[in-house]
Amino acid sequence: MSLSSFIIRRILAVIPVLFGVTLCVFLLSHAIPGDPASMMAGEKASEETIERIRIQYGLDRPLYEQYFKYMGDLLRGDLGMSLRNQRPVLDDLRDHVPATLELALAAMLLCLVVGIPLGVLAAVKRDRLADHLTRVFSVIGVSTPVFWLGLMLLLIFYRDLGILPGSGRLDIYTIEPPSVTGMYTLDALISGDMEAFRDALAHLILPAFCLGYIYLAIITRIVRSSMLHSLEQDYVTTARANGLSEARVIGLHALRNSLIPTITIAGLSMGELMGGAILTETIFDWPGMGKYVVDSVNALDFPAIMGFTLVVALAYILINLCVDVLYAVINPQIRYRSGS
Repeated sequence: MSLSSFIIRRILAVIPVLFGVTLCVFLLSHAIPGDPASMMAGEKASEETIERIRIQYGLDRPLYEQYFKYMGDLLRGDLGMSLRNQRPVLDDLRDHVPATLELALAAMLLCLVVGIPLGVLAAVKRDRLADHLTRVFSVIGVSTPVFWLGLMLLLIFYRDLGILPGSGRLDIYTIEPPSVTGMYTLDALISGDMEAFRDALAHLILPAFCLGYIYLAIITRIVRSSMLHSLEQDYVTTARANGLSEARVIGLHALRNSLIPTITIAGLSMGELMGGAILTETIFDWPGMGKYVVDSVNALDFPAIMGFTLVVALAYILINLCVDVLYAVINPQIRYRSGS
């Protein structure tokens, strides 16, 4: 099977997956105890007011009717109306997804730029000081709770040293760059506003490190393990015997073959970064999807919860597709069979 045929099949497979996601999330969200109509109306609302809200939003209908209506609207590109703020869920997601995407991409960039060299260094310097320090760094990363790390970063770099901002995406005195992607750093570069870029980048450093540290530690350990395996293979010995420099042996042969498991972990981590930034966004007051979905869950805002879940599910599907394609780019010997 050609790569293009494989991609088309994977795209078509998205449809039943998303259908299953919508069904599961719809049933689970409606299993949550509580009455969204009562929460919307307020504590002192009368029964007549609550019932009127139920009828207005279709909450009085059977679950299967509510689900069919939701799916019909979804096929038309309508994710429904938020019960909490009376705005279309699609508009809310457009406001919040870019912030989370920017934070997740920054965290993943940190993981790859730092984690891969550290893993290679630890493998090449096996059982030496650099290897021991890298393993300590990794163990701390996978053991540190996100909320504790975030608070420590704020205390040290914001309160005590005062070298980095503590919350938000921009200072109150900085003008937002013209919106193109919704990601402030990229939009500032596109518009040539370097002051906004520097400010957005400064606000991004602490939350990106807090969010990505655990995945940085995981990627470092995966690269180290894969590199140790690759360095023991016959093709590495042959490359050295042919007189290739150590840098070419490590970078061109050993590292390239070690990247396949690394890409797998990086792809899964990117999906988790998109859907798991709730604590980080809360600590740093980052206006992304994490904070949005927490508020929606507290308000029993079913359309908003389902919209968030669909975005995360679609992100996972697209990331997995990209990972499969990258396999063939890195290793041309990989071929996709019709049954794969």
